[in-house]
Amino acid sequence: MRRVVITGIGTINCVGHNVEDSFKAVVNAQCGIDTITLFDASSYPVQIAGEVKNFDPETVMDKKEVKKADRFIQLGLKAAQEAMIDSGFVTNENRKVDDTIAERFGIVSASGIGGLSTIEKNSVVCETKGPKRISPFFIPSSLVNMLGGFISIEHGLKGPSLSHVTACAASTHAIADGVKTIMLGGADRILAVGAESAICGAGVGGFAAMKALSARNEDPKTASRPFDSGRDGFVMGEGAGALVLESLESAQARGAKIYAEVIGFGESGDANHITAPVMDGPLRAMKAAMAMAKNITGADVKIDYINAHGTSTPVGDVNETKAIKELFGKETAPLVSSTKGQVGHCLGAAGAIEAIFTIKSLNEGVIPPTINIENQDPECDLDYVANVARNIELTTVMSNNFGFGGTNASVIFTKFK
Repeated sequence: MRRVVITGIGTINCVGHNVEDSFKAVVNAQCGIDTITLFDASSYPVQIAGEVKNFDPETVMDKKEVKKADRFIQLGLKAAQEAMIDSGFVTNENRKVDDTIAERFGIVSASGIGGLSTIEKNSVVCETKGPKRISPFFIPSSLVNMLGGFISIEHGLKGPSLSHVTACAASTHAIADGVKTIMLGGADRILAVGAESAICGAGVGGFAAMKALSARNEDPKTASRPFDSGRDGFVMGEGAGALVLESLESAQARGAKIYAEVIGFGESGDANHITAPVMDGPLRAMKAAMAMAKNITGADVKIDYINAHGTSTPVGDVNETKAIKELFGKETAPLVSSTKGQVGHCLGAAGAIEAIFTIKSLNEGVIPPTINIENQDPECDLDYVANVARNIELTTVMSNNFGFGGTNASVIFTKFK
């Protein structure tokens, strides 16, 4: 099988509109969570989220096209443009890839929910004004796979066009699917992109009804507190992440900058409960990723750092901690941190955004902290790089993401040698 490397990255989230600003913010423990402004949440039990502020969709698409795309697509376009320019395949002036590579350049897109705000809006229109008033752009604006559709048209990507809708593991699955496709020869290059924007009445109200969200409305900056004993749920975030995956042969032939090599991924299902996790599923996903890494490298792999799923939910954080200890041992476990304290839980976009943070950690030798740990949960008894970033040389790193329905994904990146 062919080796696969990362040659371009891009993101937009509540702490930054690009990779450099975002990573600097999470390393410096800056939190983008605040009172919701995207809709009037004053009557909701939860009134806080990690919103992308000051984003103008007309900077990434023509004004006449904006109404055809839900916000999650617009954010995805932004992240994809940064990643594609960063990779060197396109420029800001010419965003189409060369015709000679277009048919071997695919896309795997991902979102946990898709165009929820568009669905909500048109449902209200249908109920109050009748079906004839529904926007003709409603369906193409809200479908999850239209994220890949818009982006593939933008960049002229004519290879495989795939999509994942696996809750909060979606864009980690997109990365894994892209790697598989290249390894098996289905494409030479894949743009993996995850995007989410579900901060609307239905989204916040729905998760709040499940008692999944933090209700620390009075103090948004400390609401998301992974592994802290006072955590009371996750905080919704929004944003997008995009990674250009490329065969090693292709990257070397064009002299591309290589951020990391993907040497392992693992996927599993809990088969237990639609929302409550168990240790077995995440454990098997990490084990599968480790086994693949050993098979590719020919030796046991040492993980230096794990960017945890770490959502700040009472059950989830303990469950992931137990799985990590079961696999690696408490005394020999890698360093762990969750960046969801800074950016919130970006649902289907979380995997792509956090993979980028993990890759940046690998390249820059610094681990972003888990912020808001005031009293560490005794059941969460690993080193979570609490509150302050840590400078450390890293060789191999892992990123975890797990989702409702018991779907789990882990991916391993290493420095290219």
